[in-house]
Amino acid sequence: MLAADFAHLERDIRCLEAAGAKILHLDIMDGHFVPNLSFGIPVVEAVRRSTELPLDVHLMLQKPQQYLAAFRRAGADILSVHIEVAPDPRVLFDEIRKLGAIPGLVSNPPTPVEAVLPYVNDCELVLTMSVTPGFGGQTFDVRSLDKIRRIRRVANENILISVDGGIGESTIASAAAAGANLFVAGTALLGKPDIKKQFQLLKQLIVNEND
Repeated sequence: MLAADFAHLERDIRCLEAAGAKILHLDIMDGHFVPNLSFGIPVVEAVRRSTELPLDVHLMLQKPQQYLAAFRRAGADILSVHIEVAPDPRVLFDEIRKLGAIPGLVSNPPTPVEAVLPYVNDCELVLTMSVTPGFGGQTFDVRSLDKIRRIRRVANENILISVDGGIGESTIASAAAAGANLFVAGTALLGKPDIKKQFQLLKQLIVNEND
């Protein structure tokens, strides 16, 4: 949703729903953990009022533990935290589950996959950043593919293996081949003249790769 037109947020949500999106991904940035600010609780609340789709709230925060309950109340269904600020994230996972949400774990490009692997099956979603987080429209980092492969090898079948950053026509098939099954697409979808057509194109590239 970071790539949405915030003057027409509900319109963009309706377009994504019509295209076939299954989850909406919301990037929360605090200006400390990442060098940018995005949006906070009021926007999550507004998105929640506008859709029944699950909301994957990606907490790019220095102290995510302070905000778990607030974002859950705002409407988050999935709360994803970074391994870089939670070297043992299981305490946060427990808190997220107590709040009635689904825990996710995220790692940035420089973080070794070994930091993530011990906790892959302690949560329901593992997100590999394929760009340095903070800004949209960056180029896909191909080194993320090996991280995804290694996560896929140890993950239970029901784990969502997500990838975020630079996902588009030239990269989505490679990410699928590596083992990703959830794809965060921002500028590759929103802002296109025909969002539904673009969504179907990206989906077909995944299907072709998996055939």
